[in-house]
Amino acid sequence: MKAFPSVRIQPTRLFSDALLSRFRQQGDAPADAVIASVIAEGGPAALRTLMQWLGNTQSFSLTDQPAAVSRFWTEYAHLPNWADTTCMARGMAFFKRHAGAIGLILGCYSLPYCYLGADGAQVLWLTERIKNDTARRLQETGEWVFAVNNAKSWQSRDGAVPDAINRTLKVRLLHAGGRWFAGHSSRWNTAWGTPVNQEDMAGTNLAFSYVVLLGLRRAGVTVTEQEESDYLHHINVVGWLNGLDRQLLPQNMREAYRLGQAIGKRQFAPSEAGTGLTKSLLDAIAETAGRASGRVDTVRNLAAGEMRFFLGDQYADLLGIPSVPLEKRLVGVFSQLPIFGNFLPS
Repeated sequence: MKAFPSVRIQPTRLFSDALLSRFRQQGDAPADAVIASVIAEGGPAALRTLMQWLGNTQSFSLTDQPAAVSRFWTEYAHLPNWADTTCMARGMAFFKRHAGAIGLILGCYSLPYCYLGADGAQVLWLTERIKNDTARRLQETGEWVFAVNNAKSWQSRDGAVPDAINRTLKVRLLHAGGRWFAGHSSRWNTAWGTPVNQEDMAGTNLAFSYVVLLGLRRAGVTVTEQEESDYLHHINVVGWLNGLDRQLLPQNMREAYRLGQAIGKRQFAPSEAGTGLTKSLLDAIAETAGRASGRVDTVRNLAAGEMRFFLGDQYADLLGIPSVPLEKRLVGVFSQLPIFGNFLPS
Protein backbone atom coordinates (compact mmCIF):
# COMPACT_ATOMS: atom_id res chain seq x y z
CA MET A 1 0.00 0.00 0.00
CA LYS A 2 1.35 3.40 -0.96
CA ALA A 3 2.20 5.62 1.98
CA PHE A 4 1.09 9.22 1.76
CA PRO A 5 3.17 11.97 3.38
CA SER A 6 1.74 13.31 6.59
CA VAL A 7 0.27 16.79 6.54
CA ARG A 8 0.89 18.99 9.55
CA ILE A 9 -2.35 20.58 10.70
CA GLN A 10 -1.69 24.06 12.02
CA PRO A 11 -3.34 24.87 15.36
CA THR A 12 -5.70 27.81 15.48
CA ARG A 13 -7.59 29.97 17.91
CA LEU A 14 -11.22 30.88 17.38
CA PHE A 15 -12.26 34.52 17.06
CA SER A 16 -15.76 34.84 18.43
CA ASP A 17 -18.26 37.63 17.86
CA ALA A 18 -17.99 38.49 21.53
CA LEU A 19 -14.22 38.88 21.31
CA LEU A 20 -14.30 40.98 18.14
CA SER A 21 -17.22 43.08 19.42
CA ARG A 22 -15.15 43.92 22.49
CA PHE A 23 -12.14 44.85 20.37
CA ARG A 24 -14.37 46.97 18.12
CA GLN A 25 -14.87 49.34 21.05
CA GLN A 26 -11.14 49.58 21.78
CA GLY A 27 -8.62 51.93 20.23
CA ASP A 28 -4.97 52.00 21.29
CA ALA A 29 -4.82 53.06 24.93
CA PRO A 30 -1.10 54.06 25.12
CA ALA A 31 -1.26 56.11 21.90
CA ASP A 32 -4.63 57.60 22.85
CA ALA A 33 -3.14 58.69 26.17
CA VAL A 34 -0.48 60.66 24.29
CA ILE A 35 -3.14 62.45 22.26
CA ALA A 36 -5.18 63.16 25.39
CA SER A 37 -2.11 64.69 27.06
CA VAL A 38 -1.38 66.90 24.05
CA ILE A 39 -5.00 68.06 23.95
CA ALA A 40 -5.00 68.78 27.69
CA GLU A 41 -1.91 70.96 27.38
CA GLY A 42 -2.62 72.83 24.15
CA GLY A 43 -6.04 71.90 22.79
CA PRO A 44 -6.83 70.83 19.21
CA ALA A 45 -4.32 73.33 17.82
CA ALA A 46 -1.48 71.51 19.60
CA LEU A 47 -2.71 68.22 18.16
CA ARG A 48 -2.72 69.67 14.66
CA THR A 49 0.88 70.82 15.17
CA LEU A 50 1.82 67.34 16.36
CA MET A 51 0.07 65.76 13.35
CA GLN A 52 2.20 67.88 11.01
CA TRP A 53 5.36 66.49 12.64
CA LEU A 54 3.98 62.96 12.58
CA GLY A 55 3.39 63.27 8.85
CA ASN A 56 6.99 64.36 8.24
CA THR A 57 9.01 61.25 7.36
CA GLN A 58 12.31 63.18 7.33
CA SER A 59 12.36 64.37 10.94
CA PHE A 60 12.42 62.05 13.94
CA SER A 61 13.93 64.37 16.52
CA LEU A 62 11.95 64.45 19.75
CA THR A 63 13.62 67.63 21.00
CA ASP A 64 10.68 69.96 20.38
CA GLN A 65 7.92 67.43 20.96
CA PRO A 66 5.62 67.21 24.02
CA ALA A 67 6.89 65.19 26.96
CA ALA A 68 4.15 62.59 26.41
CA VAL A 69 5.53 61.88 22.94
CA SER A 70 9.05 61.41 24.27
CA ARG A 71 7.79 59.03 26.96
CA PHE A 72 5.88 57.08 24.32
CA TRP A 73 9.07 56.63 22.28
CA THR A 74 11.00 55.53 25.36
CA GLU A 75 8.41 52.86 26.12
CA TYR A 76 7.64 51.52 22.63
CA ALA A 77 10.63 52.20 20.36
CA HIS A 78 11.88 48.61 20.55
CA LEU A 79 11.00 45.16 19.32
CA PRO A 80 8.64 43.01 21.43
CA ASN A 81 10.35 40.29 23.44
CA TRP A 82 8.76 37.60 21.25
CA ALA A 83 10.17 39.01 18.00
CA ASP A 84 12.46 36.58 16.12
CA THR A 85 14.94 38.71 14.19
CA THR A 86 16.01 35.71 12.08
CA CYS A 87 12.42 35.17 10.93
CA MET A 88 12.07 38.90 10.30
CA ALA A 89 15.20 38.95 8.15
CA ARG A 90 13.95 36.01 6.10
CA GLY A 91 10.53 37.66 5.80
CA MET A 92 12.07 40.85 4.45
CA ALA A 93 14.25 38.88 2.03
CA PHE A 94 11.07 37.17 0.80
CA PHE A 95 9.42 40.55 0.29
CA LYS A 96 12.42 41.79 -1.69
CA ARG A 97 12.36 38.74 -3.98
CA HIS A 98 8.71 39.33 -4.84
CA ALA A 99 8.53 43.12 -4.44
CA GLY A 100 7.13 43.80 -7.90
CA ALA A 101 4.30 41.29 -7.55
CA ILE A 102 3.62 42.40 -3.97
CA GLY A 103 3.38 46.03 -5.10
CA LEU A 104 0.66 45.01 -7.53
CA ILE A 105 -1.13 42.95 -4.87
CA LEU A 106 -1.03 45.79 -2.35
CA GLY A 107 -2.75 48.14 -4.76
CA CYS A 108 -5.20 45.71 -6.35
CA TYR A 109 -5.98 43.40 -3.42
CA SER A 110 -4.84 44.63 -0.02
CA LEU A 111 -6.25 48.16 -0.19
CA PRO A 112 -9.64 47.16 -1.69
CA TYR A 113 -9.80 44.40 0.93
CA CYS A 114 -9.60 47.10 3.62
CA TYR A 115 -12.42 49.04 1.95
CA LEU A 116 -14.77 46.04 2.21
CA GLY A 117 -15.21 46.76 5.93
CA ALA A 118 -18.23 49.04 5.62
CA ASP A 119 -17.98 50.56 9.10
CA GLY A 120 -14.21 50.74 9.23
CA ALA A 121 -14.03 52.48 5.86
CA GLN A 122 -16.05 55.37 7.27
CA VAL A 123 -13.07 56.90 9.05
CA LEU A 124 -11.15 57.00 5.74
CA TRP A 125 -14.16 58.38 3.88
CA LEU A 126 -14.68 61.15 6.42
CA THR A 127 -11.04 62.15 5.98
CA GLU A 128 -11.38 64.36 2.93
CA ARG A 129 -7.71 63.98 2.05
CA ILE A 130 -8.10 60.31 1.14
CA LYS A 131 -10.72 61.32 -1.42
CA ASN A 132 -9.11 64.50 -2.70
CA ASP A 133 -5.43 63.54 -2.59
CA THR A 134 -5.48 59.78 -3.10
CA ALA A 135 -2.24 59.67 -5.09
CA ARG A 136 -0.33 61.35 -2.27
CA ARG A 137 -1.89 58.98 0.25
CA LEU A 138 -0.81 56.04 -1.89
CA GLN A 139 2.71 57.43 -1.96
CA GLU A 140 2.79 57.73 1.83
CA THR A 141 1.49 54.17 2.22
CA GLY A 142 4.05 52.88 -0.25
CA GLU A 143 6.90 54.67 1.53
CA TRP A 144 5.93 53.13 4.85
CA VAL A 145 5.26 49.59 3.59
CA PHE A 146 8.52 49.36 1.66
CA ALA A 147 10.46 50.94 4.53
CA VAL A 148 9.30 48.38 7.09
CA ASN A 149 10.13 45.59 4.64
CA ASN A 150 13.64 46.88 3.98
CA ALA A 151 16.26 45.28 6.24
CA LYS A 152 18.38 48.46 6.16
CA SER A 153 15.54 50.38 7.81
CA TRP A 154 15.79 48.16 10.90
CA GLN A 155 19.47 48.85 11.46
CA SER A 156 20.38 51.13 14.34
CA ARG A 157 23.03 53.75 13.64
CA ASP A 158 25.05 54.96 16.62
CA GLY A 159 22.43 53.60 18.99
CA ALA A 160 19.59 55.58 17.39
CA VAL A 161 16.10 54.17 16.99
CA PRO A 162 15.87 52.36 13.62
CA ASP A 163 14.05 54.18 10.84
CA ALA A 164 11.40 51.44 10.51
CA ILE A 165 10.44 51.77 14.18
CA ASN A 166 10.38 55.58 14.04
CA ARG A 167 8.14 55.52 10.98
CA THR A 168 5.77 52.99 12.49
CA LEU A 169 5.41 54.80 15.80
CA LYS A 170 4.58 57.95 13.86
CA VAL A 171 1.90 56.07 11.94
CA ARG A 172 0.57 54.73 15.24
CA LEU A 173 0.19 58.23 16.69
CA LEU A 174 -1.28 59.50 13.41
CA HIS A 175 -3.96 56.84 13.79
CA ALA A 176 -4.56 57.94 17.37
CA GLY A 177 -4.86 61.56 16.27
CA GLY A 178 -7.26 60.57 13.52
CA ARG A 179 -9.22 58.56 16.06
CA TRP A 180 -9.59 61.65 18.26
CA PHE A 181 -10.69 63.92 15.41
CA ALA A 182 -13.16 61.35 14.03
CA GLY A 183 -14.56 60.56 17.46
CA HIS A 184 -15.14 64.26 18.12
CA SER A 185 -16.78 64.85 14.75
CA SER A 186 -20.54 65.33 14.59
CA ARG A 187 -20.48 63.06 11.53
CA TRP A 188 -19.20 60.01 13.42
CA ASN A 189 -21.82 57.34 14.15
CA THR A 190 -21.03 55.39 17.32
CA ALA A 191 -22.73 52.36 15.76
CA TRP A 192 -19.61 52.05 13.60
CA GLY A 193 -17.52 51.35 16.71
CA THR A 194 -14.47 53.26 17.90
CA PRO A 195 -12.65 54.96 15.01
CA VAL A 196 -9.57 52.98 13.95
CA ASN A 197 -10.50 50.26 16.42
CA GLN A 198 -8.66 47.03 17.13
CA GLU A 199 -10.89 44.89 14.89
CA ASP A 200 -10.28 47.20 11.92
CA MET A 201 -6.57 47.32 12.74
CA ALA A 202 -6.53 43.51 12.72
CA GLY A 203 -8.14 43.52 9.28
CA THR A 204 -5.53 45.98 8.02
CA ASN A 205 -2.74 43.82 9.44
CA LEU A 206 -4.18 40.86 7.54
CA ALA A 207 -4.30 42.97 4.38
CA PHE A 208 -0.54 43.54 4.57
CA SER A 209 0.36 39.98 5.58
CA TYR A 210 -2.11 37.14 4.94
CA VAL A 211 -3.79 38.84 1.96
CA VAL A 212 -0.40 39.50 0.33
CA LEU A 213 0.51 35.81 0.70
CA LEU A 214 -2.90 34.74 -0.56
CA GLY A 215 -2.49 37.08 -3.52
CA LEU A 216 0.85 35.50 -4.42
CA ARG A 217 -0.77 32.07 -4.28
CA ARG A 218 -3.58 33.22 -6.58
CA ALA A 219 -1.06 34.72 -8.98
CA GLY A 220 0.67 31.34 -9.26
CA VAL A 221 3.78 32.28 -7.28
CA THR A 222 5.19 29.31 -5.37
CA VAL A 223 5.58 30.14 -1.69
CA THR A 224 6.81 27.66 0.92
CA GLU A 225 5.26 27.21 4.34
CA GLN A 226 8.45 28.55 5.92
CA GLU A 227 8.32 31.69 3.78
CA GLU A 228 4.70 32.25 4.74
CA SER A 229 5.51 31.78 8.41
CA ASP A 230 8.48 34.16 8.29
CA TYR A 231 6.61 36.90 6.46
CA LEU A 232 3.56 36.57 8.70
CA HIS A 233 5.80 36.85 11.78
CA HIS A 234 7.58 39.91 10.41
CA ILE A 235 4.35 41.77 9.69
CA ASN A 236 3.03 40.76 13.12
CA VAL A 237 6.00 42.56 14.69
CA VAL A 238 5.14 45.63 12.62
CA GLY A 239 1.49 45.27 13.70
CA TRP A 240 2.49 45.16 17.36
CA LEU A 241 4.60 48.30 16.95
CA ASN A 242 1.55 49.88 15.34
CA GLY A 243 -0.56 49.22 18.42
CA LEU A 244 -2.40 46.01 17.53
CA ASP A 245 -3.24 43.77 20.49
CA ARG A 246 -1.29 40.50 20.38
CA GLN A 247 -4.53 38.52 20.69
CA LEU A 248 -5.33 39.65 17.14
CA LEU A 249 -1.97 38.72 15.63
CA PRO A 250 -2.41 35.41 13.71
CA GLN A 251 0.29 32.88 14.44
CA ASN A 252 -0.04 30.91 11.19
CA MET A 253 -1.91 30.92 7.88
CA ARG A 254 -4.78 28.81 9.18
CA GLU A 255 -5.32 31.20 12.05
CA ALA A 256 -5.08 34.17 9.68
CA TYR A 257 -7.77 32.55 7.53
CA ARG A 258 -10.02 32.07 10.57
CA LEU A 259 -9.55 35.66 11.70
CA GLY A 260 -10.17 36.99 8.20
CA GLN A 261 -13.34 34.94 7.85
CA ALA A 262 -14.63 36.13 11.23
CA ILE A 263 -13.99 39.79 10.43
CA GLY A 264 -15.39 39.47 6.92
CA LYS A 265 -18.60 37.87 8.15
CA ARG A 266 -19.10 40.72 10.60
CA GLN A 267 -17.92 43.69 8.55
CA PHE A 268 -17.86 43.14 4.78
CA ALA A 269 -20.85 44.86 3.20
CA PRO A 270 -21.61 47.39 0.44
CA SER A 271 -21.19 51.02 1.49
CA GLU A 272 -20.83 54.47 -0.01
CA ALA A 273 -17.48 54.72 1.72
CA GLY A 274 -16.21 51.45 0.24
CA THR A 275 -17.28 52.20 -3.32
CA GLY A 276 -16.07 55.80 -3.09
CA LEU A 277 -12.65 54.84 -1.77
CA THR A 278 -12.28 52.14 -4.43
CA LYS A 279 -13.19 54.57 -7.20
CA SER A 280 -10.64 57.07 -5.85
CA LEU A 281 -8.03 54.28 -5.76
CA LEU A 282 -8.75 53.24 -9.36
CA ASP A 283 -8.59 56.86 -10.52
CA ALA A 284 -5.28 57.42 -8.72
CA ILE A 285 -3.72 54.26 -10.15
CA ALA A 286 -4.88 55.20 -13.64
CA GLU A 287 -3.54 58.72 -13.33
CA THR A 288 -0.15 57.86 -11.81
CA ALA A 289 0.57 54.71 -13.84
CA GLY A 290 -1.14 55.70 -17.08
CA ARG A 291 -0.25 59.35 -17.45
CA ALA A 292 3.25 58.81 -18.83
CA SER A 293 2.07 56.36 -21.50
CA GLY A 294 -1.10 58.26 -22.29
CA ARG A 295 -3.16 55.13 -21.56
CA VAL A 296 -5.13 56.27 -18.53
CA ASP A 297 -8.33 54.40 -19.46
CA THR A 298 -6.41 51.23 -20.36
CA VAL A 299 -4.54 51.25 -17.07
CA ARG A 300 -7.75 51.87 -15.12
CA ASN A 301 -9.40 48.87 -16.78
CA LEU A 302 -6.33 46.74 -16.17
CA ALA A 303 -6.35 47.69 -12.47
CA ALA A 304 -10.08 46.95 -12.21
CA GLY A 305 -9.53 43.56 -13.86
CA GLU A 306 -6.75 42.70 -11.43
CA MET A 307 -8.94 43.71 -8.49
CA ARG A 308 -11.68 41.39 -9.70
CA PHE A 309 -9.14 38.61 -10.22
CA PHE A 310 -7.81 38.85 -6.67
CA LEU A 311 -11.01 39.71 -4.79
CA GLY A 312 -13.47 37.56 -6.73
CA ASP A 313 -16.70 38.84 -8.22
CA GLN A 314 -18.69 38.75 -4.97
CA TYR A 315 -16.37 41.15 -3.13
CA ALA A 316 -15.65 43.19 -6.28
CA ASP A 317 -19.38 43.79 -6.69
CA LEU A 318 -19.61 45.05 -3.11
CA LEU A 319 -17.05 47.71 -4.00
CA GLY A 320 -18.62 48.62 -7.34
CA ILE A 321 -15.52 47.60 -9.32
CA PRO A 322 -16.29 47.73 -13.07
CA SER A 323 -16.65 44.40 -14.87
CA VAL A 324 -13.78 44.25 -17.34
CA PRO A 325 -11.86 41.36 -18.93
CA LEU A 326 -9.64 39.77 -16.28
CA GLU A 327 -5.89 39.50 -16.61
CA LYS A 328 -5.36 35.94 -15.38
CA ARG A 329 -1.58 35.96 -15.53
CA LEU A 330 0.70 38.00 -13.34
CA VAL A 331 3.62 37.60 -15.77
CA GLY A 332 4.09 40.88 -17.60
CA VAL A 333 1.34 42.70 -15.73
CA PHE A 334 3.62 44.53 -13.32
CA SER A 335 5.46 46.24 -16.17
CA GLN A 336 2.12 47.61 -17.35
CA LEU A 337 0.80 48.43 -13.88
CA PRO A 338 3.80 49.46 -11.71
CA ILE A 339 1.91 50.23 -8.50
CA PHE A 340 4.30 51.41 -5.76
CA GLY A 341 7.10 50.92 -8.30
CA ASN A 342 9.00 53.96 -7.01
CA PHE A 343 9.63 52.18 -3.73
CA LEU A 344 11.09 48.89 -4.97
CA PRO A 345 14.18 47.97 -2.91
CA SER A 346 17.51 48.03 -4.71
